[in-house]
Amino acid sequence: MATQIIRNHREGANITKGDSDCKKKSLQVLQELGLPKGLFPLENIEEFGYHQNAGFIWLVQKKKVEHTFKKIKQVVSYALEVTAFVEKGKLKKITGVKTKELLLWLSVVEVYIEEASKGKVTFKTGTGLSESFNASAFEI
Repeated sequence: MATQIIRNHREGANITKGDSDCKKKSLQVLQELGLPKGLFPLENIEEFGYHQNAGFIWLVQKKKVEHTFKKIKQVVSYALEVTAFVEKGKLKKITGVKTKELLLWLSVVEVYIEEASKGKVTFKTGTGLSESFNASAFEI
């Protein structure tokens, strides 16, 4: 499903290829959005796309990655393709990201920083559950 969404947004998008350049570009976009730069700790990124007019980003990597954010002891899984619609301080309609809660993997559908709670990043799952953490846990 994500592949079709990416295809629909390729025209007019700024597309970057290669791991090093993709990492730089994704960090730049996260910073522009006011989000922590460590939200996408991915390896071997093949493509990063940003369609600014549509507010849509995507990352394509060679293999699925599981990452543990050590400061908060949270395990997150990133699929081969990760997509999101973006706006200042927010990633929404996210695909390809799951977090482990007890023994269950839950899809993360939204990540945002509320104006009232500066310094806190909130993750919302598809089940409606949400949890907030200090933004410093996701900095590089």
